[in-house]
Amino acid sequence: MDSKTALENRVTELEIRQALQEDLLQSLSDTIARLQQTLDLQQAQLRLLYNRLQDKEQDDDASYSLSENIPPHY
Repeated sequence: MDSKTALENRVTELEIRQALQEDLLQSLSDTIARLQQTLDLQQAQLRLLYNRLQDKEQDDDASYSLSENIPPHY
């Protein structure tokens, strides 16, 4: 094999590696974007639940006490 063919083979191999790395990078980027969307949704749901809990606590006249709310089997 002459040096020109060897050089062409190396360049081809590098081009293939670069293409595979670009595909992997795009896949990772897409995954991060999906995870960010999921995280944003979960944070919004958590805020909603927190606000509902705060509203419920404000609506309750008496504060909740574990000692006053012992299940009957104790």
